[in-house]
Amino acid sequence: MNRTEIAKLLQAVPLFSGLSKNELSAIAGQAKEVRASTGDVLARQGEHGVGFFLIVDGDARVIVNGRTRSRLKGGDTFGEIALLDGGPRTATVVAEAEMTLLGVTAWEFKALLSQYPTITLKLLEQVAARLRTASSSVTA
Repeated sequence: MNRTEIAKLLQAVPLFSGLSKNELSAIAGQAKEVRASTGDVLARQGEHGVGFFLIVDGDARVIVNGRTRSRLKGGDTFGEIALLDGGPRTATVVAEAEMTLLGVTAWEFKALLSQYPTITLKLLEQVAARLRTASSSVTA
């Protein structure tokens, strides 16, 4: 998969939707292809996250406190919070089939932010919009 194809996939991710083609290309340049087999644990609740993952193909199960909460498929993402704060995972993600993912580590992403400060501002806007939406649904 080349950088242009990866950038197009990243553009569909809500967190990155406001980024320019140049900014998306920079992130795409840091993305690494990752393969997973059925049963592989891709993230473990409570452990510190390595970064962000975009599922290119395959399926995964999201488990919170031992219970399946949702399923992920191609185009879905996980690890956005770890990408931003490096904190512990809020869920366990397990591959339910052979998978191809794109991964961006937090340390590579933070290095990009120093080169492209506009990415930081745009991500803050996206996070603020999510918080506003979450707050309004709680108070409604």
